[in-house]
Amino acid sequence: MKKTVLKICFITSFLSVSLVFGQEVITGTDVAVTNTENGKVRGYIENGIFTYKGIPYGVAKRFEMAKKPEPWDDIRSSTMYGPVAPLLTPTTTIQDESEFVFDHDWGFTNEDCLNLNVWTPSIDDGKKRPVLFWIHGGGFTAGSSHELPSYDGANLSQKGDVVVVSINHRLNVLGFLDLSDYGKKYKHSANNSILDMVLALEWVRDNISNFGGNPENVTIFGQSGGGAKVNTLMAMPKAHGLFHKAINQSGAFRGRILDKEDTQAIAMETLSTLGLKATQVDSLQNIPFNILADASSKALKKVEAQMREAGKPILGFGLSWGPSQDGVDLPYQTASEEALELSKDIPLLIGTVKNEFAPFANMRFVGASDDVIMAHIKETYKEKADDYIAAVKHAYPYDTSTKDLIDVDTMFRPGAVAQANAKSDLTNGAPVYMYLFTWQSPVFDGKYKSLHCMELPFVFDNVALANHMTGGGEEAHVLAEKMSLAWIHFAKTGNPNHAGLPEWPEYNSKNTATMHFDNTCVVKPQLDAELFKIVESN
Repeated sequence: MKKTVLKICFITSFLSVSLVFGQEVITGTDVAVTNTENGKVRGYIENGIFTYKGIPYGVAKRFEMAKKPEPWDDIRSSTMYGPVAPLLTPTTTIQDESEFVFDHDWGFTNEDCLNLNVWTPSIDDGKKRPVLFWIHGGGFTAGSSHELPSYDGANLSQKGDVVVVSINHRLNVLGFLDLSDYGKKYKHSANNSILDMVLALEWVRDNISNFGGNPENVTIFGQSGGGAKVNTLMAMPKAHGLFHKAINQSGAFRGRILDKEDTQAIAMETLSTLGLKATQVDSLQNIPFNILADASSKALKKVEAQMREAGKPILGFGLSWGPSQDGVDLPYQTASEEALELSKDIPLLIGTVKNEFAPFANMRFVGASDDVIMAHIKETYKEKADDYIAAVKHAYPYDTSTKDLIDVDTMFRPGAVAQANAKSDLTNGAPVYMYLFTWQSPVFDGKYKSLHCMELPFVFDNVALANHMTGGGEEAHVLAEKMSLAWIHFAKTGNPNHAGLPEWPEYNSKNTATMHFDNTCVVKPQLDAELFKIVESN
């Protein structure tokens, strides 16, 4: 009788466990509970991946340096994404077709936005997994850790047996208004946004072992503005030692970051626009964000005009928020010899996508005749038009559409090449690997091509989640397998090579070896050097 009861209990227990672990999503009071320095957090398990969202890594008063949050006593539920940084211009209308492609999740905004997300295969098996630390795009003014479906870290975590972390941090005026001239508590205000990232990396150092991660093997990676943030962290002494590899996707710098005199001028103009005296600077901590955003945007335009009048270079499309050489937290220009030396031992994977923003810029030529497009090329490049066409055809000999001639990116890739050359030429420096993503999306009759952000679903192996952008399909999934494994291998070893790719040599300024990611992946030397010269001299 006793044996029978024990047998029944065992079978019942087994069936109960099987039922739970047969679920796609497992939740509960005691499910996925682990420790952090501040207290315990509870996540959930989905398809075998332990997932935590919205964990606070810092708190900050407006314009002051962030610090660790206060400890909590209860188990903190961490199953939903946290607040995202306020936007200068909240989204109130939808551009139907492009929004379909990007499939944004704008989230909800709150200035208390210093939170992060974690995906891991296990929290208690004793493993020390590589950590991939994702930094979102959106320049330094917008974006969030979950704005695109591509950013979900579950598939990457599961495929590579790695821990994926993504973060939110302060942006725009809240992250970069330089009030350092107005009191000690604002000493770091010029680069608070970047210091938030440092604090998040310190959280990883101090806590990620509780999530099955290895704090001694952290790879920072980001795209667009996120890539620029990667470069900024590489140039920041306070971040030294908190990460060990870096991946920059469409985010290389080509010019100077702002100097202190310019950032302090922006702050002074902001106060002036608001009718505040220097002695009233603390009022900025309490005025509504929309009023602050409007005043600071006007200040940016006024200082931009002053800088142009003085002959100072303006990056991009106009003066905007971003890191600056404040002499405290960022002592160097990000592309300087000192910055390169600081990150000399950090292996770098860097690249861009073939078309970037060109399909958006040239949307008016969709459906245009060959004659109209050729006339545009001749109008733009004049006597160099034939040389331009020959240079594009040399770089991309298999393109067949006339519109392809004007849709090639010449904005992002030159900076990536310049950075790869500079870093790879360092004596006894860490290796550099260069890529170019050339795969063309079929969505909306292929007019978005290899658009800015197009590589993200492939890096994260999220082709299905981002099928509005990729169209889904077998070819896309095959390429995602190859590309995501390259990122995983790089995070593990500092080398992206794996059996699914042709041999990918280290890049240097002589071999210019570049992996072209497409339905057929192939390594080629740089073929667009002449194209860059023609565009830059035009």
